[in-house]
Amino acid sequence: MDKLKPVPIIVGPQEGKSLSVVGDTYRVLVSGNETGGAFATIDMLVPPNSGPGPHSHADFQETFYVIDGEIEVKSEAGVYTAKKGSYVVIPKGGIVHCFKNKTDTLVHLLCVVVPAGLEEFFIEIGRPVEVGVFLPPPTPGIDDIKKLEKIAEKYGQKIYPPNYLDKASPSDTPALP
Repeated sequence: MDKLKPVPIIVGPQEGKSLSVVGDTYRVLVSGNETGGAFATIDMLVPPNSGPGPHSHADFQETFYVIDGEIEVKSEAGVYTAKKGSYVVIPKGGIVHCFKNKTDTLVHLLCVVVPAGLEEFFIEIGRPVEVGVFLPPPTPGIDDIKKLEKIAEKYGQKIYPPNYLDKASPSDTPALP
């Protein structure tokens, strides 16, 4: 084999860096270190009533494929329900968005970010856990929030107050099939 050609990246079902982030469990399958910064892939398990709060990132695109369950995706453009088999694209540009599992069952998402970098944010703020293990979401104080905002900024993100998108109302767009 030509030594200049990159080899396939294969990650087993229990491999990758598993982290507790905001009460969810994220497993970094492929990081920017392995793709030359081109992209990163993150397997996300989101328990009921969980998911990240409002945030934005202008310089990378984030996509989600709903493997199982459904999530409410809220953004400045409206509110959508993404069900199993749905694909959500948060484009570059900085639209404020969040998602939440509003059901009583676990949601499984596959997230790809282009270019990579978001996974490094998760690695810095998350706590290592075994695959499939969930820690309770933290109850941050003011100093913790300020620290999180500073770390987020380092990775090209901006964090907004939890109620920032409450003015967003369900759009006329029906739930995705």
